[in-house]
Amino acid sequence: MSQLPCTTAHLRVYRQSFTEKYLEGEVSAGDFEWEFNWRFDKGELIVEPSLGRALIQDALLKFLIKKDYYLEPGGDYVFTVRAKF
Repeated sequence: MSQLPCTTAHLRVYRQSFTEKYLEGEVSAGDFEWEFNWRFDKGELIVEPSLGRALIQDALLKFLIKKDYYLEPGGDYVFTVRAKF
């Protein structure tokens, strides 16, 4: 039985505000790097640049929803994406 493809994604939080309801940072996986802005009150996730965005956006959103209260500015985090980049 073959293993599912996976890639480790690295996330760093730059800014966070619970009063303004946003989280900003960067995420990288494989040879790709993106900046993200998550407006958690609206459920809106913006990932730039667009190159490779489809590979990370869903996995990133799931991670953010699951871990949002544990994420802090300056923190480095890791999660697994079920795709090979």
